[in-house]
Amino acid sequence: MKRTLYLILAIVLVGLNSCSDKCKETRTFRQFTPLTLTIAQVRNGVQTEQARTLVNPGKIYTKDGFLLINEIKEGIHIIDNRNPSSPKMVSFIRIPGNGDMAIRNNILYADSYMDLVAFDISDPQNVREINRVNDVFPNGQFEGGYWSVNNQQAIINDQKVDYVTQTVQTNCESSVTEGCRNCGVVFDLRGNWSAFSTGSTTPNTSGTGGSMARFTLYDNYLYTISQSDMQLFDIKTPSNPKIGNKISLGWGIETIFPYKDKLFIGAQSGMHIYDNSNPEKPVRMSTFAHANVCDPVVVHEDKAYVTLRSGTTCQGFTNQLDVVDISSLYNPRLLKSYPMKNPHGLGIDFPTLFICEGAYGLKTFNASDALKIDQLEHLEGFQAYDVIPMGKTLLMIGKDGFYQYDYSNPKKLRLLSKIPVQRPYPAS
Repeated sequence: MKRTLYLILAIVLVGLNSCSDKCKETRTFRQFTPLTLTIAQVRNGVQTEQARTLVNPGKIYTKDGFLLINEIKEGIHIIDNRNPSSPKMVSFIRIPGNGDMAIRNNILYADSYMDLVAFDISDPQNVREINRVNDVFPNGQFEGGYWSVNNQQAIINDQKVDYVTQTVQTNCESSVTEGCRNCGVVFDLRGNWSAFSTGSTTPNTSGTGGSMARFTLYDNYLYTISQSDMQLFDIKTPSNPKIGNKISLGWGIETIFPYKDKLFIGAQSGMHIYDNSNPEKPVRMSTFAHANVCDPVVVHEDKAYVTLRSGTTCQGFTNQLDVVDISSLYNPRLLKSYPMKNPHGLGIDFPTLFICEGAYGLKTFNASDALKIDQLEHLEGFQAYDVIPMGKTLLMIGKDGFYQYDYSNPKKLRLLSKIPVQRPYPAS
């Protein structure tokens, strides 16, 4: 009897040890650490550096065969993308507190926390700061957290984001594990250096941003949005931006998309439509209201395509594509909603519609019939944040890196190139 009891006990112990060995989980999460910078550090911190790897990419922008990728809160990568099959990293512009950008001729406009900075990028290996508008942006929010400025003490309170990987024991009888406390959720040019220069036949040329952009250009104005306002800058002389009108938009403002002489502004509560026929003073025409969720938008002719997603900053539970009839700009109406997983940025080269599904990859659709939008392809295995369709080449950015696809056949995208993220994971 004793031998039987010992044998049973031994089996139980072996089983527990085996379970202990197997039931482990490796987690990677964003860890936020308070960071304080002086305003002098920020304003003196701009410089051109050697090209570096992508670590925490954000917005994308393209002009004249060159690609710019924001490194969240650190600066902008410049990439020679004239051969999409073989993009070449050229340089890195260090810009503390950078989140957005736009280009007019060879002048790059970028935010640096509370300031707007203008750069001459005619030589991308020697980018020069040429102008700055101080104290124009309010306290803000990035993918990497919030920041605030204290003018009395001349400091900026921010958060440093580290990606931490740790392996922990889990409950063998359950796949549900306890999350860590105070942790964020992970998803979320050389050759012809005149590429950014202005030709004599086109006195003003601008680049193209994605659907997640907070900066855009129209006529002689740069439009920038915060969480509640639209700040205009007069750029009749591109190298000398001057502060213009400030327009209250309401709360929860996220993205801005220009189409013809209209501005479509995505907010957590809806899509705002502004008449921009007088570029100096945009006027609200209407609002298409929806559930309280994150909301980028793109437009083609009389249709607006709006993705709604849940998330930590959006606090909603809706994940869908809304197709909105904007044939009457004063009375936009919903045509149809399509269920999605967790849609982020989107782009359209009609009739092909591209939607980034966050951790669920990239989807392409045939949008020729707004009431019957058909899925053509679903690419998985990566995180997709935003896209820019460029003729037959699709630019896509995500947490994992930058991808380019040939979409000559929208049913079967062909990968042209990838610039991967090389993120240093600190030890746990």
